[in-house]
Amino acid sequence: MFIKNKYHLSYCTNIHPGQDWESTFSSIKEHVPGIKKSVSPDSPFGLGLRLSNRASEELALENHMTEFLNWLQQEDVYIFTMNGFPYGNFHNERVKDDVHTPDWTTKERLTYTQRLFEQLAALLPKGINGGISTSPVSYKHWFASEREKDTALKKGAKHMVQIAIQLYELEQRTGTYLHLDIEPEPDGFLENTEEVLSFYSDYLIPIAQQELSRTLDKDASQLEELVKRYITICYDICHFSLAYEHPSETFAKFKEAGIQVGKIQVSAALKILFTGKNREEVWKVLEKFNEPVYLHQVTEKIGERVKTYNDLPIVLEAKKEVDELRAHYHVPIFLERFGALDSTQDQILDTLDYLKKDSLTEHLEIETYTWDVLPEGLKENLSHSIVREIEWLKAHI
Repeated sequence: MFIKNKYHLSYCTNIHPGQDWESTFSSIKEHVPGIKKSVSPDSPFGLGLRLSNRASEELALENHMTEFLNWLQQEDVYIFTMNGFPYGNFHNERVKDDVHTPDWTTKERLTYTQRLFEQLAALLPKGINGGISTSPVSYKHWFASEREKDTALKKGAKHMVQIAIQLYELEQRTGTYLHLDIEPEPDGFLENTEEVLSFYSDYLIPIAQQELSRTLDKDASQLEELVKRYITICYDICHFSLAYEHPSETFAKFKEAGIQVGKIQVSAALKILFTGKNREEVWKVLEKFNEPVYLHQVTEKIGERVKTYNDLPIVLEAKKEVDELRAHYHVPIFLERFGALDSTQDQILDTLDYLKKDSLTEHLEIETYTWDVLPEGLKENLSHSIVREIEWLKAHI
């Protein structure tokens, strides 16, 4: 839906199972009409579409795209953003670090993303821009040395530059503006502001200038502007809260560097505070969030440095004497507390407060995908939960 003439606001359909196109479309048809009726009965309802590689391949077959476009028109629903981070299945089996597979060093990731942009261009209504969020290049723990990491960053940047030229040519040909939104997260190659800035300055921009100067009649500064137009950032509030970074500081640094925010994913992490509380009770409640499907990195701020533990079981086993931890667990955004635990809902409110003076992006996408693995007591009817999150966000913009 379009809110206050500023934002396309919706939720990401990665919340629904959808390994292939049939199951993806079935889930959308089951849930979206009722959600729209509740939150946007009299106006078009925007949707953040998630397609696995298999679902995307199948959407391109037979008359599936035509059927989907007809359904969208019939239901008064439109697609304005897509989630191109998870390539494979995202439900009912172990995901963990495989969420990065294949990474941006591979042709498979490039081909998948190129296809998604072709499909988004076909789905996107005229007159609005569209974006696709994606992996932060790769996963740090897969690389043993700085040299291996450097090689991977170069390969990833080269593939993203190919996306930039695809989107440049598309806009020149059709006038449609699309952007690739890199999504930093803990233990990704990009997990905080400084790593984003370094990726642009040390890899993305120099490689774009080298690669594109062969085919485009543009100078170095024009090529820098080009790559920054089409390669933007997906600011996932949960992820940046795990870096203990305040939104206003991050946005100021991005603005100074000329880096755009293509999408804000509205999400909350777990905040684990021990000060003045029963430590055993806190640990006991936290243990209920340990589950085998998703990767739940945990971060601890030590002085000015943030230490990342690559999954929740490591922290639960050690039970260190700390004052605060934060866990990568996309919890419902409308709740500030979960028993003895808190959430980083305050980071959402701070982000929304910042948007009052600088809108940054037109795309706001709620991304709470953990409903089926939440502890008992937090699970509710899925459509009702999505409506509750959308209404909470609408009320706080």
